[in-house]
Amino acid sequence: MKVTVFGTGYVGLVQGAVLADVGHDVVCVDIDAAKVAALQAGQIPIHEPGLQALVTSNLAAGRLAFTTDAAQGVAHGDLLFLAVGTPPDEDGSADLQHVLAVARTIATHMQAPRTLVNKSTVPVGTADRVADAVRAVLAERGADIAFEVVSNPEFLKEGAAVADCMRPDRIVVGTSSAAAERQLRELYAPFNRNHDRMVVMDVKSAELTKYAANAMLATKISFINEMAGLAERLGADIEAVRRGIGSDPRIGYHFIYPGAGYGGSCFPKDVKALIHTAQSVGFEPQVLQAVERRNDAQRRVLPERIVAHYGGSLAGRTIAVWGLAFKPDTDDMREAPSRDLLHGLWAAGAQVRAHDPVAMEEARRVFGARPDLLLCDTPLQALQGADALASSPNGRPSACPTSRRWRACSRTASCSTAATCTTRRCWRGTAWPTTRSAGRRCGTAPDATNSIAA
Repeated sequence: MKVTVFGTGYVGLVQGAVLADVGHDVVCVDIDAAKVAALQAGQIPIHEPGLQALVTSNLAAGRLAFTTDAAQGVAHGDLLFLAVGTPPDEDGSADLQHVLAVARTIATHMQAPRTLVNKSTVPVGTADRVADAVRAVLAERGADIAFEVVSNPEFLKEGAAVADCMRPDRIVVGTSSAAAERQLRELYAPFNRNHDRMVVMDVKSAELTKYAANAMLATKISFINEMAGLAERLGADIEAVRRGIGSDPRIGYHFIYPGAGYGGSCFPKDVKALIHTAQSVGFEPQVLQAVERRNDAQRRVLPERIVAHYGGSLAGRTIAVWGLAFKPDTDDMREAPSRDLLHGLWAAGAQVRAHDPVAMEEARRVFGARPDLLLCDTPLQALQGADALASSPNGRPSACPTSRRWRACSRTASCSTAATCTTRRCWRGTAWPTTRSAGRRCGTAPDATNSIAA
């Protein structure tokens, strides 16, 4: 099939490359000329495992192309995917200006019937607004051209987006058009050979499904973080509790790892947008509001604990930080908890030595050059002369630390911080006398005089 994807961010680029890889003829359109030129040369702008190979091979095979020419894109594709950003507006609602701009662009250049497929995460009712925008432009042109607007939300995890797209759990399609449904079934046939993964519903239900899924996952994260805070105060071990509740198949083990709070480009934005949507129709989303409040508080726990350990000031202290991206296997630092962590440490007067496996360039872009930040090439380099170690979700070392190597790096071995991603077994026998992570009792060596915060 001939497919055009508008937008070459995480969703658009991954979706386009995967569709090309299963044999479709895909053109990706973006208004950023520099990005398009780089993509035409096979250079991808994001870190996503497996994506570089997909783009390279399908460019070479002629199944994938990139352009800034919207007219070319509209003429090419029978299916036109809208995969542009929906950033939060000042009131927390999703900003649809880019989605609607693409819709008007498509209508401006459309010469034959087309099916618009909304892949962006958008509030309920957006398909109607897209259809209205297209109709308005067609009316201005005096053109009578048939079109359909379909909701087909993405459910990709950054760091595993290619795998998720290749082997989707479900393919949600919102449409009342039998013809559009047939088109989508043909498009996704290569992904349905084992069993039918398509879940067809009305458009508004499909739009809400995406928000409901992300809100549910965010709720699990905030819940386990709340239980972690309670476990610390009761003398319980949240890791044991996690295993105990996760063994119940109704709960499961996914998304119940306590830590520094959720971040990234989706959960914070989508929870806010769903709260705004609920309030706009006179419904008070009490659970979602609690999820957001807990997450906001959780993001402050790690820096506040470190500052408190040192009596309220980090002046003259050096804090090592492992992990800057919001999750492993990505360089995305949008709404990353590490940003709150570093700003909290700097506000207390600390010098920071930080390392991330893949997000170093993004960290340089986000933080810029500043005298209180040194970005280090390796985890052990970050530990050189450190008073404390703060380890966040993307900061897991490739192997358990050893006493000899760590003593050679740390200055005073007085304090380490970890966000439950490192097991206690890893810390035994290290240079750090005491360990503590979210929701777990402080583990103190017999001769320890200092504690570890997480």
